[in-house]
Amino acid sequence: MALHLPLFQRSGSILFLDDDIDYLDMLGMVTPKHLQVELYARPPSFVERMREEPARWEADAGLHLRMIERWRQGHPLLPQVLRYWANNPARYRLAQTCVVDYAMPGTDGLKVLNTLLDWPGSRILLTGQADEQIAIQAFNGGLIDQFIPKQAPDMAGRLLGALAKLAYTPHPRLNTLWRAVLQPAQQSVLQVPAIARALLKFAQQRWIEYVVLGEPFGVLGLDTLGRCQWLQLEPTGTLSDVTELASTAGLDHDVVRAVQTGKLLPAVELHQQLSLSGPIRTAPAFDLGDEGLLRAAVFDLDAADLPQPIYAYRNFLEAQGSRSVQDV
Repeated sequence: MALHLPLFQRSGSILFLDDDIDYLDMLGMVTPKHLQVELYARPPSFVERMREEPARWEADAGLHLRMIERWRQGHPLLPQVLRYWANNPARYRLAQTCVVDYAMPGTDGLKVLNTLLDWPGSRILLTGQADEQIAIQAFNGGLIDQFIPKQAPDMAGRLLGALAKLAYTPHPRLNTLWRAVLQPAQQSVLQVPAIARALLKFAQQRWIEYVVLGEPFGVLGLDTLGRCQWLQLEPTGTLSDVTELASTAGLDHDVVRAVQTGKLLPAVELHQQLSLSGPIRTAPAFDLGDEGLLRAAVFDLDAADLPQPIYAYRNFLEAQGSRSVQDV
């Protein structure tokens, strides 16, 4: 059974291609400001921008694979992911979704999208009234992920809904890579619909990027300001193991008792993997989902806790400047 929860999630660039500059400007205005947007009025400049994109995706996937290989050799993943975030700000420029108009002078949107054969991102086709049957055939043939009629009264709402849905659709290759770091029991609990929904909602409200890990079990999240959080996850059936870990780590009796009853969770493994100073941190535990199967607790990571400073996504967006149409 496939996991419906993205195990590695980040924001990427959204590229729009439409020969109507006024329409492009409108698309740039309705797309939320927390998204990286590029606007193209001419197919050649769009195709040139995308030319090296498969190679960039491949290079980034190679970094993920090396992290997991090092984990198999005994190197913990938490500090590796934090260093990956610190050293690879260009990941935010990876094209996540392309939104392309069908009817353009001298070509059409499907022909343009067909030049992106090895690019693994999402494709949305904007259609006129006469193009709908072509779009349906392209969708049924797997050539596009969505099509949206430009003349639809709620076109902007449909576009934003499609972008949001595709942004949190698990990427097949990255999900396969990161699934390998989870134990079967961990995979099973994340497949419970109520838990997957609760975890996804939690992530969407707080982070621009996150990764689900198995040792320790939890989610490492990064917000737009470059601040990190650790969401520790503990199946209720393993609280006795966590209690023993807390006792072995030297936490006092009252804390150990609170761990045993599921009121607190200790971040013992977080401390070990990041070599944190001071006493073992604990945080109030809460149910994730309404099944009573999984407890969770949030731990903020200060800048001093991180191996390296992380370049904030907000700074990346500010460096891109205003959303202007590239008409060359």
